[in-house]
Amino acid sequence: MAEEQQDDLLNDENGNQETITKVTGMYKDWFLDYASYVILERAVPAIEDGFKPVQRRIMHSMKDLDDGRYNKVANIVGHTMQYHPHGDASIADAMVQIGQKDLLIDTQGNWGNILTGDSAAASRYIEARLSKFALDVVYNPKITEWQASYDGRRKEPINLPVMFPLLLAQGGEGIAVGLSTKILPHNFIELIDASVKHLKGKRFTIYPDFPTAGIADISNYNDGMRGGKVRVRARISQLDKNTLVITEIPFGTTTSSVIDSVLKANDKGKIKIKRIEDNTAAEVEILIHLPSGLSPDKTIDALYAFTACETSISPLGCVIEDNKPLFVGVTEMLRRSTDNTVQLLKQELEIKLGEFEEQWHFASLERIFIENRIYRDIEEEETWEGVIQAIDKGLQPHIKHLKRAITEEDIVRLTEIRIKRISKFDIDKAQQKIDALEDQIAEVKHHLSNLIDYAIAYFERLKKDYGEGKERKTELRVFEDVDATKVVIRNTKLYVNREEGFVGTSLKRDEYVCDCSDIDDIIVFTQEGKMMVTKVDSKTFVGKNIIHVAVFKKKDKRTIYNMIYRDGKKGPSYVKRFAVTSITRDREYDLTNGNKGSVVWYFSANPNGEAEVVTVMLRQVGSIKKLKWDLDFAEILIKGRSSKGNLVTKYAVKRIELKEKGVSTLKPRKIWFDDTVQRLNVDERGELIGEFRGEDRLLVITQSGIAKTITPELTTHFDSDMIVLEKWMPKKPISAIYFDGEKERYYVKRFLIEQEGKEESFISNHPNSQLEIVSTDWRPMAEVEFTKERGKDRKPNMEVDLEQFIAVKGINALGNQLTREKINQINLLDPLPFEAPEEVHADDLEVVDEEQVSVDAKVDENKDKSKDANGNPSNKTEDDKDLDIDDKGQVTLF
Repeated sequence: MAEEQQDDLLNDENGNQETITKVTGMYKDWFLDYASYVILERAVPAIEDGFKPVQRRIMHSMKDLDDGRYNKVANIVGHTMQYHPHGDASIADAMVQIGQKDLLIDTQGNWGNILTGDSAAASRYIEARLSKFALDVVYNPKITEWQASYDGRRKEPINLPVMFPLLLAQGGEGIAVGLSTKILPHNFIELIDASVKHLKGKRFTIYPDFPTAGIADISNYNDGMRGGKVRVRARISQLDKNTLVITEIPFGTTTSSVIDSVLKANDKGKIKIKRIEDNTAAEVEILIHLPSGLSPDKTIDALYAFTACETSISPLGCVIEDNKPLFVGVTEMLRRSTDNTVQLLKQELEIKLGEFEEQWHFASLERIFIENRIYRDIEEEETWEGVIQAIDKGLQPHIKHLKRAITEEDIVRLTEIRIKRISKFDIDKAQQKIDALEDQIAEVKHHLSNLIDYAIAYFERLKKDYGEGKERKTELRVFEDVDATKVVIRNTKLYVNREEGFVGTSLKRDEYVCDCSDIDDIIVFTQEGKMMVTKVDSKTFVGKNIIHVAVFKKKDKRTIYNMIYRDGKKGPSYVKRFAVTSITRDREYDLTNGNKGSVVWYFSANPNGEAEVVTVMLRQVGSIKKLKWDLDFAEILIKGRSSKGNLVTKYAVKRIELKEKGVSTLKPRKIWFDDTVQRLNVDERGELIGEFRGEDRLLVITQSGIAKTITPELTTHFDSDMIVLEKWMPKKPISAIYFDGEKERYYVKRFLIEQEGKEESFISNHPNSQLEIVSTDWRPMAEVEFTKERGKDRKPNMEVDLEQFIAVKGINALGNQLTREKINQINLLDPLPFEAPEEVHADDLEVVDEEQVSVDAKVDENKDKSKDANGNPSNKTEDDKDLDIDDKGQVTLF
């Protein structure tokens, strides 16, 4: 080994000399060679066939050993070691991964479980053979390029002639030196459909489909390239009011990892569960038992927020092309794979054409040779050259119709024909063989001239032969982000020391406030009219004389704070109503006019914008005659938190007392249903459900015949078989026509929901019972279409007025039989006209729209900086109306 060394002498501070040796020569390229080897020969698949080298060598070895029967995996691994210069463990692991994808290998024995994470049995105990699909699309030695194996003893394929987008179907993942790849699996049928669209010149889009099923949000997939993201969720449903069941898990997780993450979140207090059971066998089934009184919907969101029930996958499309890494999207991968398949099909057809033409050529020569008895011309020849020349001379008058010249090899083959074959030669059969070959040649030429149509037919055949059972497993849906602060379990207690001004979770000797979590924010108001929002901690100083403390809800427009305060030590008193939607954490906000000595006389926090009535009592000073009167907060407009407020009195206040509690002064909340994400919202997305007050509920009816009413919480999850979702009117009947499986008759019933919040079935429990139609119209109409009987005319359709057909009965009533005739179909018609009664509410008074509540942190920055009569900054706007009280105690607006 020749090495070049260059020595430099350096002197340190003490005068000592150090020698630095620069290593050059072959060392210089070692790391680059290693990195290139790992990238090209181990970690990243080739774009031509979608295989990494170890996978390609396994598939080649299996073809070597293939005889239609199962082989021990240990035997296949040992055979693969003739081509793969690494240990048997890496080969066995790679083979198990291919087998678990259930596409190329027909497995037998315990190959592990991708759902539970269980590993496969030892390779000596399990068996494998090539699947029919692999034999169909992966191999063709005639169009395969070969190279010498690592020891030069054998030949191995450079790339296998895979005529299918295999890389996208199976997916691929690998970590090399300086780069990695993560190609997600896609649906078998959708890949074929996309290939056909590409061949037809149409646009196509493909999305991942995972073997573990689940639900995926591919809105940021980015075509599988770097920077994209796929969110995958488990499928969680409510088994009963205290049990959740997970039936599908996210890709990249196992039931064990999901259960571990749930237990870990429970230990940290993020969620609260009683116990968890894993009943997974062929299908996933994880039962999560909840403590009584805990919301299942909220727990589902918490599972998505704090456990592996939701994972994020970052795809990275990297493949090898021309011995170089190529970063490419899945759309381009499919295009290249499809184009490569077309070229392989062309090569295959050209080889077939050559073979058929060669067969036709020799069959024609054979017929000429036997039919014209040319074999007799060689009887007198004594030398081999003479034999060749004699046959050639005898053939010449008969070969004008041949498509190529006769070679010496052709003549040699003629001499090898046995006498027995010549004696039994049938001219008609020989001609039939030639005609059949001509038909095959014409067919192949037609395919070559219509290559795209041939390729489309090829893909459609693959879909027909192998597409059964390969339908999409993963549901694609746009996810709504889960607000962790809204779903986290409040497992910590919050305490306050009002006098000293401390809040926190460690003040257990002080006053208990509420339950909270470690990710909550806390809002605090003090007697001086100061406000602060801070994160939950063990102990935090926020200001002395605390009058209110609570968990802060960001962007909450419905919580309204009512406040009366004195401006300065001897100033007038003001009243104001405001909301707090956004703030800067740990910043102190002054809710008064800013003068020193200000104090809060009265304060209340109202979660639904309630406006109470208070009694104001003044001190006996001077000639004031009216010392006591009532103030109704409903008469005060809701404004920004930095507004000065309306003047209550300029005299000294003795005290203010609550006279009577108020009702909400906010308009009913409008709620929409977004069918895309299957969630309620107040952001005007989807279909408007209605306006809801505090006591209003939603009516939910499912196809399985379940009816229930629920409170319209934005975190509510809805079943996929939901068919009715609307605002519930207690006196509005529900009409239904259903088939009773036990009596085998159709019945009509009308009923009211009798118990709020209870889930009730309104059809019989027989497995064959089925809900046909359901309506919440006041006067619904239905059309019955009868089955045509043999030898009889079809009975005309019957229209049914359900209101007249049956009276409103209990939800458990059987109902009235619809008809004795056989029914083909029942359709719901437009309802009859009816003027519905108006809803009456006790709190129907003048209300305020939430949009009028102008509360934003920017108000502090943009408030009016004008001066009042005393030269002090004034926050009063043109819209502010002051309340003043004259000597007689009268209130005047000005």
